[in-house]
Amino acid sequence: MAVDPTGQDLKHFLADVPGGPVVMLNLLLFKEGGRKSYEEYAHRIAPFLEKLSAEVLFVGDLSTVLVAPDTHRWDAMLVIRYPSRQSFSSMVADPNYQEITHLRTEALEEAVLQATIPWPEPAVEELT
Repeated sequence: MAVDPTGQDLKHFLADVPGGPVVMLNLLLFKEGGRKSYEEYAHRIAPFLEKLSAEVLFVGDLSTVLVAPDTHRWDAMLVIRYPSRQSFSSMVADPNYQEITHLRTEALEEAVLQATIPWPEPAVEELT
């Protein structure tokens, strides 16, 4: 399974729903001993996130599965809000960022990297 987006993936991502912030869901399955490499990646990506005014909303280990297919066996989850799809794409294209991506790639056996679209405020208020 691929753990890094391709150029075609990024083109589709930019064309999908442009405009506004995007929250990226990361589901992570580490290779044996991969957590340390991913933690180094997380440390080194911080300046890129800060430069973009991106915000880590949640990072943590996954716990008890209540409902999921047996194939869903993720170790950790990371959720980051970027100001726009373009800001995420520009970070990924940055040559300095590309120098650290090997840490992420080497750390992961499998991954999900999925853009999310926030619900409008009235829909959120109905849930609370």
